[in-house]
Amino acid sequence: MRNYLIAITGGIGSGKSVLSGILLKMGYKVYDCDSRAKMLIDNNPLIIGRIRDEVSPDAVNDGIINRSSLGTVVFNNPDALSRLNNIVHGAVKEDLRQWRNNCIDDICFVETAIFYQSRLDSIVDEVWEVHAPENIRISRVMERNGFTEDQVKSRIKAQQYIPENPHRNIHTVVNDNIKAILPQIEMLLSRLR
Repeated sequence: MRNYLIAITGGIGSGKSVLSGILLKMGYKVYDCDSRAKMLIDNNPLIIGRIRDEVSPDAVNDGIINRSSLGTVVFNNPDALSRLNNIVHGAVKEDLRQWRNNCIDDICFVETAIFYQSRLDSIVDEVWEVHAPENIRISRVMERNGFTEDQVKSRIKAQQYIPENPHRNIHTVVNDNIKAILPQIEMLLSRLR
């Protein structure tokens, strides 16, 4: 089994990055969609121009993305969020394909908050969904990002998506500050060895 690709997904504040961090420390390769998307957006004038023209002119200042302004626009306007996602998803998906082709490990991971919307379900072999109660998620994001409760709820609402055809191979990791994560990861990995 070479290049078996597992998606790590879950809503904002669920603990995807915690899971990814543990896997990285265990020696696994993890493609982080958020950081790669930011890198692609910041370095591609075509993407920057499309965001200015199709999402919001206020989101770009002197050829540089104003993330605060962009976030305010897209998390309060579902159409703007959809346009932004359409702009970015193709670039990220192609970048992920190249990364996967260069990954020489048997198992590789991709961390993504918007798994189905980005259509990554069509290229991964398995999905690990990270779950946490909403009140814990809200608290984590407020503390981590300095957002208000309403700002976090707005982001949670913007990310909600129920797929018509869920991936055929889904496993759950509970990150509720009670159940230990490492044994869950080890159990999921043991099935693949």
